[in-house]
Amino acid sequence: MNTIKSAFGIILVLVILVLFSSYYTVDEGHRALLLRLGKLETDSNTGKVEIMRPGLHFKIPFVEHVRDFDTRLQTLDIKSSRIVTAEKKYVIVDYYAKWRISKLAQFFTATSGDYNQADSLLQQQLNDALRAQFGQRTITEVVSQDRINIMANLLKQANLSAHEIGIEVVDVRIKKIDLPETVTNTVYQQMRAERERVATEHRSLGKAAAEAIQAQADANVTVTIATAQAEAAKFKARGDAEAASLYAKAYVQDPGFYAFYRSILAYQQSFASKNDIMVLKPDSQFFKYFNNAGNSNSKTAVK
Repeated sequence: MNTIKSAFGIILVLVILVLFSSYYTVDEGHRALLLRLGKLETDSNTGKVEIMRPGLHFKIPFVEHVRDFDTRLQTLDIKSSRIVTAEKKYVIVDYYAKWRISKLAQFFTATSGDYNQADSLLQQQLNDALRAQFGQRTITEVVSQDRINIMANLLKQANLSAHEIGIEVVDVRIKKIDLPETVTNTVYQQMRAERERVATEHRSLGKAAAEAIQAQADANVTVTIATAQAEAAKFKARGDAEAASLYAKAYVQDPGFYAFYRSILAYQQSFASKNDIMVLKPDSQFFKYFNNAGNSNSKTAVK
């Protein structure tokens, strides 16, 4: 009795295992391949490899095996690829590629369903295409707007060879282009020397401009002063002429008074300071009005 129960239990367990092994599910964004004894299962009507879409599916337990694949976008991030330019200078390029499985059966055949192997093959193809593109361009060109053309050519070249492993490259983007550290230091020194040269040139131009402005200002000041002096001399000459005319008219009207007035001015100018000393004879012509001051007929003498 116990033997029958044990056998029945074993059979029940086997039945349950067979039932659970006879169905499988494929998630959304995934596809699956069915392998029978290690070989891809094909459709009996079309002869093509049968690809299982998302949903519930059944298989023959222990005979058929399921391989599940993620068919969504995959990212291949490639860092520090050493590439030489047309100038025979090395640059360090970081870039990435977006790809997905386009032909599942071909992908499985080419890579055995190994994503790492697919990444390795795609990276090799991209590096070859990148070297070809950079080898035709200088450093200045690869860091300028020509980078867009490089990425477009990379995408085109990558897809030409990627279809052989059953994948489609959706996008290729260059993230960063750096020079090696030794070259970077040299470039920085050259840039610093160039900036210093430009700064020196600007300072020289500024100094020359400042000197030109200063010279022009000095010339303007000299011209202004000369013009003012000429105008002043003109006005002074005109005033002297008018004064001389007035003096002449006054002399003609009363010569005696004019002589007296001029003598008074001479006295005033001669004795402007208390420390002034003059040595003259008493009967000098300079003191003729002082000598006549005591005469009763002084008015006549003044005349």
